[in-house]
Parts: sequence; C-alpha cells; structure tokens
Amino acid sequence: MGSRWGISRTVGQIYALLYISHVPLNADDITHLLSFSRSNVSMGLKELQSWRLLRSEYRAGDRREYFKTPEDVWEIFRALADERRRREVEPTLSILRECLLDPKNTPEDEHFHARMQGMYDLISMANEWFIDIQKLSAEDLTSLMHMGAHAQKLLHAKNRLLSFASGNKDRAPEEL
Repeated sequence: MGSRWGISRTVGQIYALLYISHVPLNADDITHLLSFSRSNVSMGLKELQSWRLLRSEYRAGDRREYFKTPEDVWEIFRALADERRRREVEPTLSILRECLLDPKNTPEDEHFHARMQGMYDLISMANEWFIDIQKLSAEDLTSLMHMGAHAQKLLHAKNRLLSFASGNKDRAPEEL
C-alpha cells in the first residue's frame, strides 16, 4: 500500500509492522523482524517521524527509543493528509501565485493567466475546505463521509430555497 501512496516499500513495511504490533518496538526489534539493515530501519523511522506518524517513548534502564503508531485512525489520517497538503498543495499554490504575477501582454498571456487563475482558485478553495474539515471531530467527519451523495440532495434543496427567496415567490418551492 505504501508504495502506491508514494513512500518506499521499506518505509511502508516498517509502518505496517508498528501499526499491527501490540507493543512499541525499537529499531533493533524492527531490524530483526523485517530482516532489514539497521541503516534502512533508521532512515525509515526518520521518514515516518517527519510525517508525524510515530510516537516514541523510552523505558527506564533502557537507552533505546521505542516506537508506536497513534491508536486513533483519524489521527493517522489527519497527519497524512496535513503533511500531503503541506508538502504538495502549498508549494503548488506558491508556484501558481508566481505565475499569476507575470504580465499579460498578449492574447496567449491572457489565456495562460486565465487557466492559471482557474487552477489556483480551485486548489485554493480545496485547500481552505480541507483546513476547515481538519477542525471537525472524528464523529462529525464520520457523519460527513457517510452522507456521501446525500450532501448533493441538501445542496439541491438549498438552491431551490434560495431561488424561491430571491424572486420566484409566486411559485411554490416544490415547483422550483
């Protein structure tokens, strides 16, 4: 799964092992259980920490660091999604903003600017929506996801009511 999501197979296997483990593991445990080199395990752990996907702890009398994944799957999802936004979406928005600063001297420039503006507006709106969604509780996020296509029905009903309120008062809402 990890390689399909843009991380190395090794990092994916390390995370999978930590995710399914009922106890925190240290780098030596991971090296032994997965038959990986110690350096691969160290690099994989550092990458997972940079994604904020691991918790570490120390034990009395033991200098080794022990790793575990968050228990809450929503916490894992939020960390992954937020890091992808930070690493991929924000740099894209920066590049698009730079493109929009270029002067528009020719029809080709106008076309280019209109296309970049459309892309910027969409990605920016999705980014703002994502930030708002991140603030929801796990229960609200679950409810929102379960809504699926029902959300479209709510939007359709809202639009009908707005249309009725904005001047179609002579027609009943069910006719709109």
